[in-house]
Amino acid sequence: MTASRDLPPFSTPFYPKIHLKSQLCAKPQWPPKDTSLIDQVAIVTGANTGLGLESSRQLLSYNLSHLILAVRSTAKGETAAATLQKEYPMATIEVWQLDMASYGSVRAFVRRTESQLSRLDIVILNAGLGRLNFGTVPSSGHEEVIQVNYLSTVLLCILLLPVLKGKSPAGTPGRVSIVSSGLALNAEFPHRSFSPLLPSYDDPKNYNWNEQYSGTKLLGHMFVWKLADYVSADDVVVNLVDPGFTKGTELQREASGIQSLFFSFAKLITARTVKDGASTYVDATVVKGKESHGCFLMDWQVQPFATILYTPEGKQATERLWEETMAELKFADAQGILQSMKRG
Repeated sequence: MTASRDLPPFSTPFYPKIHLKSQLCAKPQWPPKDTSLIDQVAIVTGANTGLGLESSRQLLSYNLSHLILAVRSTAKGETAAATLQKEYPMATIEVWQLDMASYGSVRAFVRRTESQLSRLDIVILNAGLGRLNFGTVPSSGHEEVIQVNYLSTVLLCILLLPVLKGKSPAGTPGRVSIVSSGLALNAEFPHRSFSPLLPSYDDPKNYNWNEQYSGTKLLGHMFVWKLADYVSADDVVVNLVDPGFTKGTELQREASGIQSLFFSFAKLITARTVKDGASTYVDATVVKGKESHGCFLMDWQVQPFATILYTPEGKQATERLWEETMAELKFADAQGILQSMKRG
């Protein structure tokens, strides 16, 4: 199977051809019936509702032994855990607090995995945010969507790499799937003209709610493109997964009026069920193997990254983003961790 970086980029616009073909024609691919996750340990972020909750349920259905629901609200997490525990009474299900708007919370969560887990096999980084209006995270000064969808997600991914490498069984790589979106293929990326790049997302004058969301997912493409140069698939398999436009999620919960009606109508006509959407997560972490490392998965298949990444301009932006990201995360020695993974 050819890696995303080596595939020819999409030659047609995301809308309507790619999007409609994806939503209306792609068929779910389920794990083999004999799939077993017995003795395995998985973490799912944003797991108290929607795709996070359903993917947790599906992992448990394949005899996952230990599930950690990583959630901002432990009360909501406990409610979700109680529901899952009734369905799968033999599994160990825990709720761990994780606020993706806080670097401190991310680091505390990873320290907990280091001290309390003897094994870790699967991580699904599902927690994400869409905001109609500009808002800033006081602790970091960053805009909320860029903080949650990119900066904190990248930090969590990097910090968990050595944990997964050290706590997955010998000869079996750990697995991380970062939830992406097909909207990354449609991002206009006006921020490419700014130098430095990342601070431009924190300026309210540049804020466009649709572009901010799709843009953060595009940044995820750039990050994984570079990450594959540092991390071996023999240690940890990292990929991006697009669940598609899905019913039963809270991503558009702030929409109102005409926007709410539009999303409701669009979901009625083209959206996948939450069961089908969540199956992409299971496919990315359980079914797909080392061939998916450093790749973008859409419609249960390895697909090209966003087209701009293949252009000279896009490659320059990817390098700039990487340098700025490493500088932003210097407090956590992100670069040092990646160098240690590369040497390994």
